[in-house]
Amino acid sequence: MQIGIVGLGKMGGNISIRLTRHGHDVVAFDRDPAVTAKICAQGKDNRCTPATGLKDMVGKLAGRKVIWLMLPAGEVTEEAVQELGTLMDKGDIVIDGGNSFYKDDIRRAEQLMKKGIHYVDVGTSGGVWGLERGYCMMYGGTKDATDYIDPILSALAPGIGDIPRTPGRDKPGFDPRAEQGYLHCGPAGSGHFVKMVHNGIEYGIMQAFAEGFDVMKSKNSTDLPEDQRFELNMPDIAEVWRRGSVVSSWLLDLSASALAGNPDLSNYKGDVADSGEGRWTIEAAIEEAVPVPVITASLFTRFRSRTGNNFAEKMLSAMRFGFGGHIEGTNN
Repeated sequence: MQIGIVGLGKMGGNISIRLTRHGHDVVAFDRDPAVTAKICAQGKDNRCTPATGLKDMVGKLAGRKVIWLMLPAGEVTEEAVQELGTLMDKGDIVIDGGNSFYKDDIRRAEQLMKKGIHYVDVGTSGGVWGLERGYCMMYGGTKDATDYIDPILSALAPGIGDIPRTPGRDKPGFDPRAEQGYLHCGPAGSGHFVKMVHNGIEYGIMQAFAEGFDVMKSKNSTDLPEDQRFELNMPDIAEVWRRGSVVSSWLLDLSASALAGNPDLSNYKGDVADSGEGRWTIEAAIEEAVPVPVITASLFTRFRSRTGNNFAEKMLSAMRFGFGGHIEGTNN
Protein backbone atom coordinates (compact mmCIF):
# COMPACT_ATOMS: atom_id res chain seq x y z
CA MET A 1 0.00 0.00 0.00
CA GLN A 2 1.19 3.55 -0.68
CA ILE A 3 1.07 6.31 1.96
CA GLY A 4 2.47 9.77 2.51
CA ILE A 5 4.11 10.59 5.85
CA VAL A 6 4.49 14.25 6.85
CA GLY A 7 6.84 15.01 9.77
CA LEU A 8 9.82 12.69 10.19
CA GLY A 9 10.78 13.31 13.81
CA LYS A 10 11.27 10.73 16.55
CA MET A 11 8.08 8.86 15.69
CA GLY A 12 7.25 9.91 12.12
CA GLY A 13 10.62 8.79 10.84
CA ASN A 14 10.40 5.41 12.54
CA ILE A 15 6.84 4.92 11.31
CA SER A 16 8.06 5.49 7.76
CA ILE A 17 10.91 3.01 8.12
CA ARG A 18 8.72 0.35 9.78
CA LEU A 19 6.16 0.58 6.98
CA THR A 20 8.81 0.00 4.31
CA ARG A 21 9.98 -3.04 6.24
CA HIS A 22 6.45 -4.41 5.97
CA GLY A 23 6.27 -3.93 2.23
CA HIS A 24 4.49 -0.57 2.04
CA ASP A 25 5.58 2.32 -0.18
CA VAL A 26 6.15 5.63 1.59
CA VAL A 27 6.32 9.14 0.18
CA ALA A 28 8.04 11.12 2.94
CA PHE A 29 8.35 14.81 3.72
CA ASP A 30 9.98 16.81 6.49
CA ARG A 31 10.58 20.56 6.49
CA ASP A 32 14.28 19.72 6.77
CA PRO A 33 15.33 18.14 3.44
CA ALA A 34 18.31 16.49 5.13
CA VAL A 35 15.97 14.64 7.49
CA THR A 36 13.81 13.52 4.58
CA ALA A 37 16.86 12.19 2.76
CA LYS A 38 18.13 10.40 5.89
CA ILE A 39 14.84 8.62 6.55
CA CYS A 40 14.37 7.60 2.93
CA ALA A 41 17.91 6.21 2.89
CA GLN A 42 16.92 3.93 5.81
CA GLY A 43 13.78 2.71 4.07
CA LYS A 44 13.90 -0.91 2.94
CA ASP A 45 14.16 -1.90 -0.73
CA ASN A 46 13.98 1.70 -1.98
CA ARG A 47 10.36 1.89 -0.84
CA CYS A 48 10.70 5.45 0.49
CA THR A 49 10.42 8.37 -1.94
CA PRO A 50 11.21 11.92 -0.79
CA ALA A 51 8.77 14.78 -1.35
CA THR A 52 9.50 18.50 -1.28
CA GLY A 53 6.14 19.57 0.16
CA LEU A 54 2.49 18.63 0.48
CA LYS A 55 1.62 19.44 -3.13
CA ASP A 56 4.56 17.39 -4.37
CA MET A 57 3.55 14.53 -2.07
CA VAL A 58 -0.04 14.48 -3.34
CA GLY A 59 1.29 14.40 -6.90
CA LYS A 60 3.45 11.37 -6.11
CA LEU A 61 0.60 9.36 -4.58
CA ALA A 62 -1.50 7.22 -6.91
CA GLY A 63 -5.13 6.11 -6.66
CA ARG A 64 -6.93 6.71 -3.38
CA LYS A 65 -4.48 8.92 -1.53
CA VAL A 66 -3.63 8.45 2.15
CA ILE A 67 -1.50 11.00 4.02
CA TRP A 68 -0.41 10.56 7.65
CA LEU A 69 0.52 13.70 9.58
CA MET A 70 2.99 13.20 12.44
CA LEU A 71 3.32 16.81 13.54
CA PRO A 72 3.09 18.75 16.83
CA ALA A 73 -0.48 19.43 17.94
CA GLY A 74 -1.79 22.90 17.26
CA GLU A 75 -1.11 25.40 14.52
CA VAL A 76 1.35 23.29 12.51
CA THR A 77 -1.09 20.40 12.22
CA GLU A 78 -4.02 22.73 11.58
CA GLU A 79 -2.24 24.39 8.66
CA ALA A 80 -1.32 21.03 7.15
CA VAL A 81 -4.89 19.71 7.40
CA GLN A 82 -6.31 22.85 5.81
CA GLU A 83 -3.79 22.74 2.96
CA LEU A 84 -4.47 19.06 2.30
CA GLY A 85 -8.16 19.91 2.15
CA THR A 86 -7.40 21.98 -0.96
CA LEU A 87 -5.14 19.36 -2.56
CA MET A 88 -6.85 16.02 -1.99
CA ASP A 89 -9.87 14.53 -3.75
CA LYS A 90 -13.12 12.90 -2.74
CA GLY A 91 -12.48 9.58 -1.03
CA ASP A 92 -8.92 10.45 -0.02
CA ILE A 93 -7.88 10.07 3.62
CA VAL A 94 -6.04 12.43 5.99
CA ILE A 95 -4.64 10.80 9.14
CA ASP A 96 -3.49 12.77 12.17
CA GLY A 97 -1.21 10.52 14.20
CA GLY A 98 -0.01 13.22 16.61
CA ASN A 99 -1.50 14.27 19.92
CA SER A 100 -4.18 16.68 18.72
CA PHE A 101 -7.08 17.77 20.92
CA TYR A 102 -10.04 15.52 20.12
CA LYS A 103 -12.47 18.42 19.65
CA ASP A 104 -10.21 19.73 16.89
CA ASP A 105 -10.48 16.31 15.25
CA ILE A 106 -14.29 16.47 15.29
CA ARG A 107 -14.24 19.90 13.65
CA ARG A 108 -11.66 18.94 11.02
CA ALA A 109 -13.50 15.74 10.14
CA GLU A 110 -16.71 17.68 9.56
CA GLN A 111 -14.92 20.26 7.40
CA LEU A 112 -13.16 17.70 5.23
CA MET A 113 -16.21 15.48 4.84
CA LYS A 114 -18.01 18.38 3.12
CA LYS A 115 -15.45 17.81 0.35
CA GLY A 116 -15.75 14.04 0.59
CA ILE A 117 -12.33 13.72 2.23
CA HIS A 118 -12.07 11.34 5.19
CA TYR A 119 -10.26 12.25 8.41
CA VAL A 120 -8.88 9.63 10.81
CA ASP A 121 -7.34 10.49 14.18
CA VAL A 122 -4.82 7.98 15.49
CA GLY A 123 -3.64 8.14 19.08
CA THR A 124 -0.17 6.63 18.82
CA SER A 125 1.76 5.22 21.76
CA GLY A 126 5.16 3.60 21.63
CA GLY A 127 7.60 6.49 21.58
CA VAL A 128 11.10 5.97 20.28
CA TRP A 129 10.77 2.18 20.72
CA GLY A 130 8.02 1.80 18.13
CA LEU A 131 10.31 1.00 15.21
CA GLU A 132 11.12 -2.41 16.68
CA ARG A 133 8.30 -2.97 19.21
CA GLY A 134 5.46 -1.55 17.16
CA TYR A 135 2.90 1.09 18.15
CA CYS A 136 -0.24 0.79 20.24
CA MET A 137 -2.88 2.74 18.30
CA MET A 138 -6.33 4.01 19.20
CA TYR A 139 -8.12 5.56 16.22
CA GLY A 140 -11.39 7.17 15.19
CA GLY A 141 -13.04 7.73 11.83
CA THR A 142 -15.51 6.30 9.35
CA LYS A 143 -15.62 2.54 8.85
CA ASP A 144 -14.86 2.99 5.16
CA ALA A 145 -11.66 4.95 5.83
CA THR A 146 -10.44 2.87 8.77
CA ASP A 147 -11.04 -0.41 6.94
CA TYR A 148 -9.09 0.93 3.96
CA ILE A 149 -6.02 1.84 6.03
CA ASP A 150 -6.11 -1.37 8.09
CA PRO A 151 -3.03 -2.80 6.30
CA ILE A 152 -1.06 0.27 7.43
CA LEU A 153 -2.26 0.02 11.00
CA SER A 154 -1.67 -3.72 11.12
CA ALA A 155 1.93 -3.22 9.97
CA LEU A 156 2.57 -0.58 12.63
CA ALA A 157 0.92 -2.50 15.48
CA PRO A 158 3.06 -4.69 17.76
CA GLY A 159 0.95 -7.83 17.29
CA ILE A 160 -0.02 -10.24 20.02
CA GLY A 161 3.61 -11.18 20.71
CA ASP A 162 4.25 -13.27 23.81
CA ILE A 163 1.63 -11.55 25.98
CA PRO A 164 -0.82 -14.18 27.28
CA ARG A 165 -4.38 -13.88 25.97
CA THR A 166 -6.91 -12.38 28.35
CA PRO A 167 -9.30 -15.10 29.58
CA GLY A 168 -12.81 -14.66 28.20
CA ARG A 169 -11.89 -12.80 25.01
CA ASP A 170 -12.97 -15.79 22.90
CA LYS A 171 -16.58 -14.69 23.40
CA PRO A 172 -18.36 -12.73 20.64
CA GLY A 173 -18.45 -8.94 20.86
CA PHE A 174 -14.73 -8.25 21.26
CA ASP A 175 -12.67 -6.64 18.51
CA PRO A 176 -9.81 -9.05 17.61
CA ARG A 177 -7.62 -6.09 16.59
CA ALA A 178 -7.30 -5.05 20.23
CA GLU A 179 -5.14 -8.13 20.88
CA GLN A 180 -2.89 -7.02 18.04
CA GLY A 181 -2.38 -3.59 19.63
CA TYR A 182 -4.72 -1.39 17.59
CA LEU A 183 -8.40 -0.50 17.98
CA HIS A 184 -11.10 1.43 16.13
CA CYS A 185 -12.64 3.37 19.00
CA GLY A 186 -15.49 5.10 17.15
CA PRO A 187 -16.08 8.26 15.08
CA ALA A 188 -13.50 10.96 14.44
CA GLY A 189 -12.10 12.32 17.70
CA SER A 190 -12.59 9.11 19.69
CA GLY A 191 -9.08 7.83 19.03
CA HIS A 192 -7.35 10.93 20.35
CA PHE A 193 -9.82 11.06 23.25
CA VAL A 194 -8.83 7.55 24.36
CA LYS A 195 -5.13 8.37 23.87
CA MET A 196 -5.62 11.57 25.87
CA VAL A 197 -6.99 9.62 28.85
CA HIS A 198 -4.19 7.06 28.38
CA ASN A 199 -1.65 9.84 28.83
CA GLY A 200 -3.50 11.20 31.86
CA ILE A 201 -3.25 7.76 33.45
CA GLU A 202 0.42 7.68 32.48
CA TYR A 203 0.94 10.92 34.43
CA GLY A 204 -0.56 9.34 37.55
CA ILE A 205 1.42 6.09 37.34
CA MET A 206 4.67 7.94 36.75
CA GLN A 207 3.97 10.22 39.70
CA ALA A 208 3.32 7.28 42.01
CA PHE A 209 6.63 5.65 41.07
CA ALA A 210 8.47 8.96 41.43
CA GLU A 211 7.05 9.68 44.88
CA GLY A 212 7.64 6.13 46.11
CA PHE A 213 11.29 6.15 45.11
CA ASP A 214 11.70 9.59 46.66
CA VAL A 215 10.33 8.28 49.98
CA MET A 216 12.79 5.39 49.91
CA LYS A 217 15.75 7.55 48.95
CA SER A 218 14.97 9.92 51.84
CA LYS A 219 14.89 7.12 54.40
CA ASN A 220 18.47 8.00 55.41
CA SER A 221 17.47 11.54 56.39
CA THR A 222 19.14 13.01 59.47
CA ASP A 223 15.67 14.17 60.52
CA LEU A 224 14.89 10.55 61.42
CA PRO A 225 16.03 8.70 64.55
CA GLU A 226 19.31 7.00 63.78
CA ASP A 227 17.94 3.47 64.27
CA GLN A 228 15.20 4.19 61.69
CA ARG A 229 17.52 5.29 58.91
CA PHE A 230 18.07 2.94 55.97
CA GLU A 231 20.57 3.35 53.14
CA LEU A 232 18.46 1.79 50.41
CA ASN A 233 19.80 0.85 47.00
CA MET A 234 17.45 2.37 44.41
CA PRO A 235 18.72 0.44 41.35
CA ASP A 236 18.41 -2.90 43.15
CA ILE A 237 14.92 -2.12 44.45
CA ALA A 238 13.74 -1.17 40.96
CA GLU A 239 15.26 -4.40 39.64
CA VAL A 240 13.70 -6.71 42.21
CA TRP A 241 10.28 -5.11 41.62
CA ARG A 242 10.60 -5.99 37.93
CA ARG A 243 10.67 -9.68 38.87
CA GLY A 244 7.16 -10.86 39.69
CA SER A 245 6.00 -7.72 41.51
CA VAL A 246 2.43 -6.43 41.17
CA VAL A 247 3.83 -3.05 40.06
CA SER A 248 6.05 -4.46 37.31
CA SER A 249 5.58 -2.49 34.08
CA TRP A 250 7.40 -0.89 31.17
CA LEU A 251 7.69 2.35 33.17
CA LEU A 252 9.39 0.40 35.95
CA ASP A 253 11.70 -1.19 33.36
CA LEU A 254 12.70 2.27 32.15
CA SER A 255 13.18 3.46 35.73
CA ALA A 256 15.42 0.49 36.54
CA SER A 257 17.50 1.18 33.44
CA ALA A 258 17.91 4.87 34.32
CA LEU A 259 18.87 4.09 37.93
CA ALA A 260 21.36 1.42 36.89
CA GLY A 261 23.04 3.98 34.66
CA ASN A 262 23.14 6.69 37.35
CA PRO A 263 21.66 5.93 40.80
CA ASP A 264 21.47 9.62 41.74
CA LEU A 265 19.94 10.61 38.38
CA SER A 266 22.25 13.63 38.44
CA ASN A 267 22.10 13.71 34.65
CA TYR A 268 18.53 15.03 34.98
CA LYS A 269 17.40 18.38 36.35
CA GLY A 270 13.85 17.25 37.02
CA ASP A 271 12.14 20.02 35.02
CA VAL A 272 9.14 17.98 33.91
CA ALA A 273 7.14 19.23 30.93
CA ASP A 274 3.56 18.38 30.02
CA SER A 275 2.49 18.13 26.40
CA GLY A 276 -1.22 18.86 26.84
CA GLU A 277 -2.97 15.53 27.24
CA GLY A 278 -2.98 15.66 31.04
CA ARG A 279 -4.64 19.08 30.99
CA TRP A 280 -7.19 17.95 28.40
CA THR A 281 -8.01 14.84 30.42
CA ILE A 282 -8.73 16.98 33.47
CA GLU A 283 -10.86 19.36 31.38
CA ALA A 284 -12.88 16.41 30.06
CA ALA A 285 -13.34 15.10 33.59
CA ILE A 286 -14.66 18.50 34.69
CA GLU A 287 -17.12 18.53 31.79
CA GLU A 288 -18.30 15.04 32.78
CA ALA A 289 -18.25 15.76 36.54
CA VAL A 290 -15.88 12.83 37.06
CA PRO A 291 -13.33 13.15 39.91
CA VAL A 292 -9.70 12.65 38.84
CA PRO A 293 -7.63 13.70 41.88
CA VAL A 294 -4.57 11.56 41.06
CA ILE A 295 -4.20 12.84 37.49
CA THR A 296 -4.83 16.43 38.63
CA ALA A 297 -2.22 16.21 41.39
CA SER A 298 0.33 14.69 39.00
CA LEU A 299 -0.15 17.56 36.53
CA PHE A 300 0.22 20.19 39.25
CA THR A 301 3.41 18.48 40.42
CA ARG A 302 4.84 18.92 36.93
CA PHE A 303 4.04 22.62 37.14
CA ARG A 304 5.84 22.84 40.49
CA SER A 305 8.88 20.96 39.20
CA ARG A 306 9.76 23.89 36.96
CA THR A 307 10.39 26.14 39.97
CA GLY A 308 12.67 23.74 41.87
CA ASN A 309 12.81 19.98 42.00
CA ASN A 310 13.84 16.88 43.92
CA PHE A 311 14.63 13.21 43.27
CA ALA A 312 10.99 12.48 42.40
CA GLU A 313 11.06 14.94 39.50
CA LYS A 314 14.34 13.46 38.27
CA MET A 315 12.62 10.07 38.24
CA LEU A 316 9.83 11.56 36.10
CA SER A 317 12.35 13.08 33.71
CA ALA A 318 14.18 9.77 33.43
CA MET A 319 10.98 7.87 32.59
CA ARG A 320 9.90 10.46 29.99
CA PHE A 321 13.30 10.28 28.32
CA GLY A 322 13.20 6.49 28.45
CA PHE A 323 9.92 5.96 26.60
CA GLY A 324 9.78 9.02 24.38
CA GLY A 325 13.20 10.61 24.19
CA HIS A 326 11.70 13.73 25.76
CA ILE A 327 14.33 16.35 26.58
CA GLU A 328 13.96 18.48 29.71
CA GLY A 329 12.88 22.06 29.02
CA THR A 330 10.75 21.20 25.97
CA ASN A 331 7.00 20.61 25.73
CA ASN A 332 7.15 17.40 23.74
